[in-house]
Amino acid sequence: MRKAKIERKTKETEIELEINLDGTGKYEIDTKIAFLNHMLELFSKQSLIDLTLKAKGDLEVDEHHTVEDIGICLGLALKKALGEKKGINRYGNAIIPMDESLVLCAVDFSGRGYPVINAEFEREMVGDLPTELIQDFFEAIAFNAGINLQIKVFYGRNAHHKIEAMFKSFAKAVKNAVELDKRTQGVPSTKGIL
Repeated sequence: MRKAKIERKTKETEIELEINLDGTGKYEIDTKIAFLNHMLELFSKQSLIDLTLKAKGDLEVDEHHTVEDIGICLGLALKKALGEKKGINRYGNAIIPMDESLVLCAVDFSGRGYPVINAEFEREMVGDLPTELIQDFFEAIAFNAGINLQIKVFYGRNAHHKIEAMFKSFAKAVKNAVELDKRTQGVPSTKGIL
């Protein structure tokens, strides 16, 4: 089973995160940030990755530590659950509309973390989540999972819609990339390692 459990405890956050790559999209999520809960729930549902997450952070200081550390843990869990990455598709992409918004996400589980996030928001907050932290979240995942991650918001008026399309496109791209292909022998790289 391609599962992973990550526990991270610092002076700023306490996080317990578990994933099952071969799940059905079941989730139990409590980050103490309602909008982030919503985004991670739909990530789980759209990727079919089972996700259990409990996070406590110093929200009285700022949301940044909690959001970034959850990204770190999710990235580490993806990396751990994939192991040697034998038989996976490796690449995934998705273009997702959300009402007036349109977003592209492409991933490569190459072992080299490199994020490129192109998204602009007119609002400072969506619910209880600062929009500037969306980039920090995805960058933390990319660096810690060792994936090339590119997200492009083509257009949109509503910040909620743009962010939701970002999470849904990321979910679908990851789903495609981590799926097993019976025809793939070993690791999908001429180097023999990812």
